[in-house]
Amino acid sequence: MNRFLKLVLLAVLAVGVALPTAYTTLIHSERGIAIGAHDATLQPTFTGHARIEFGPLIPDIRVPAGAPLGLGVNIRLGGSEATDLEQLIARDAVIASQPEGEIEAVRTTMISMLTDAALRGLGSALLAVLIAVLAWQAIGRARRRSIWASARHPRRGQVLGAAVVAATTIGALVLVATPERPRASATEWDPIASVFPELPSDKVLDNVEIARGASTRGSRAIVEGALATYRTSVAFYGRLAVSAETADVRRPLEGETTAIVVTDRHDNIGMDPVARAIADRVGARILIDLGDDTSNGGSWETFSINSLAREFEGFEVVSVAGNHDTGGTVAKQMVDKGFNLLKGKPVSVGGVSFLGSSDPRSSGLTSGYSGDASDNSDAIGAQDEALTKAACDDGGVSVIAVHSPSSVKKAAASGCVDLVLTGHLHRQVGPLVINGANGRSTTTLTTGSTGGAVYAFALGSKLRRPAQVTIVTFVDGKPVGLQPVTFNTGGIIEPGAYTPLTSSPRLALTETPASP
Repeated sequence: MNRFLKLVLLAVLAVGVALPTAYTTLIHSERGIAIGAHDATLQPTFTGHARIEFGPLIPDIRVPAGAPLGLGVNIRLGGSEATDLEQLIARDAVIASQPEGEIEAVRTTMISMLTDAALRGLGSALLAVLIAVLAWQAIGRARRRSIWASARHPRRGQVLGAAVVAATTIGALVLVATPERPRASATEWDPIASVFPELPSDKVLDNVEIARGASTRGSRAIVEGALATYRTSVAFYGRLAVSAETADVRRPLEGETTAIVVTDRHDNIGMDPVARAIADRVGARILIDLGDDTSNGGSWETFSINSLAREFEGFEVVSVAGNHDTGGTVAKQMVDKGFNLLKGKPVSVGGVSFLGSSDPRSSGLTSGYSGDASDNSDAIGAQDEALTKAACDDGGVSVIAVHSPSSVKKAAASGCVDLVLTGHLHRQVGPLVINGANGRSTTTLTTGSTGGAVYAFALGSKLRRPAQVTIVTFVDGKPVGLQPVTFNTGGIIEPGAYTPLTSSPRLALTETPASP
């Protein structure tokens, strides 16, 4: 047998083993993931749709997956930390109004599952080829010639034996490679607009189908409430994002670069496209996230970081976790998404030297939330001491970024840094200019809640209170200006005054008026 024919046979064997193995592995695999306010389970299908199974009270829906080869996915929503059904549905509706982060999370998980299946198929193919090659060599040339001669003039018993072996082998492969036959399903689908004709045209809802006959009077009322919340959220934040595209903010001059500051989002992903529009308006390529992206750091709140990462894709992101980002979930997700999570040592991002660390209360090891940090004075004080030492030892830090102003009182007064950015208070404080003992001045600014948060929760169909971001302008890696931008609850954007920064000594502490 010539070499080419051998290679062809080995290739056929490899493909014949790899494809069924990969296919079977994929359709029988499941993966847990947090979607919106739920723990969920993903299972790949080849229906061409993404089907979301809500449970017995709410009808299933599906949307075209738009993936090659008819690939689809079943998403079974599970438990949630929310104890009130109406509250849970409202959360889901608001999250659905900004779905890009969750879609990206599902896409990433599906790619991971496809990769695992492909690797298993490849491994099985390599094993089959290796066994075939070893068997070929073990038989030996003389024995192979004898077998070939017998095959050319077979006896009846040999023919029957070969047929039995072949049939058994093929049957085994079929049993292994063929997926379980899907359970019979009589599900039929209707466009959601035909079930709820009062819905206006919407680029997302126009593609949604709802399971026919699944809507009871109770479930219909639930869905109608969710759709109303969804429409309100899409309309409010959509208009705000469009207005932000033409906001009257200071544009950077030649040689200047900009960054956008967000803080205390508290799950309000509706503001993410708005913040991105302001960032695009000033050509920012750095995002500074000062923490409290969630309400309590729960695993169900991963949608918040998913949304921020998706909306600011391509940006350099500097981040810290806030006191409400309790536990390790948020910090770990920040790292997984490629954020530069500050950990107490200076790092250079986009040509700017940053220093900072997550709020010590975010670990969950201290006594918890306190507005003035009086219950956490030891942890906060230790953080301040460490950051002060790191900044003064380095001597070249431009920006300290932390969650709480209490964490940087000494650092701000040390004169070892140009700018201190904080959040936590849900209101703007500053800019303030402090003259350090070394003759160097430091500017501090506390940015209000980007999510428009009341206490620790901001997720809703519109702003609960005014929201804010801050534009920071740099020249050669040094901060030279600040401009807060406020978004009021009526959807009006109010850019604050642009404040130039100076490094010259000041005789006393000064404060510029906050924007409305």
